[in-house]
This record gives sequence, C-alpha cells and structure tokens, in this order.
Amino acid sequence: MDKQVIATGNAPAAIGPYSQAIRVGDLIFTAGQGGLVPGTKEFAGSDIASQTRQTMQNIKAILEAAGSCMDHVIKSTVFLQDIKEFAAMNEVYAEFFAKDPPARSTVQAAALPLGARVEIEVVAEACDCEGPEGCTCV
Repeated sequence: MDKQVIATGNAPAAIGPYSQAIRVGDLIFTAGQGGLVPGTKEFAGSDIASQTRQTMQNIKAILEAAGSCMDHVIKSTVFLQDIKEFAAMNEVYAEFFAKDPPARSTVQAAALPLGARVEIEVVAEACDCEGPEGCTCV
C-alpha cells in the first residue's frame, strides 16, 4: 500500500494525532473538517451556515492539495450537532455540489470537537486537477 499524507496550510491543522487527508492509489480520504478558519482556532461564525461554508472551503483546499476537486467527491458523511439544522446546512452544502452530488450520510452527533456545529468528511477520486480555478480533468 502506497499511503501519502496530505497536508496544506489552506485548511486548519489537525488538532490531534491524525492527518488532514490520506491518499491511497486514486482515492483520497479526508479527516472530518469543521468550520475553523485556517491559521486560527476560531470558527467562521456561530451559525450552521457560516460553519458549513467554511467546512466545505476547508475540504476543497485539502482536495486541491491532494490532486483532486469537489467534482470528484464520491461519498460524504455529515455530522451535525443538531439535526434540526439539517435544512440550513443542506442549503450551503448544495452550493458546493451543484451537479451530480456524491452519496451522503448525515447524522446527529452527541458532541463535536471544539463545540463545532458541523463536521464533514469525504472520500474523493484523485484527478490531478490543475489549480484552484477548477477541475480540468474528466
């Protein structure tokens, strides 16, 4: 198994003994990401929408560092502090997957790290995209 650790300063550093993502072959597995602003330990906001948006931006940055993009996400898992915030989370989430969204599971968690309202992890296919302007591979 050829395991590659993925790390980028464009997403929050791990807060424990784990990697932001691991690439094995053509698959990328991200760790759960929350709405922390990179380089800080501050959430992008206290509401579910702002935390979801930042979470998705963090995932996007990690995927780009790994040679992929949001278009190549196969599966996501969403953990919510309160399932009643599903609709508000879903509205922001949908902005990042306008076409052919990935398979997804969403659950309510008893608690999330640092008091986050949302945490999301994804599995994506590597595609060796060229830069943050978008996915150039098919």
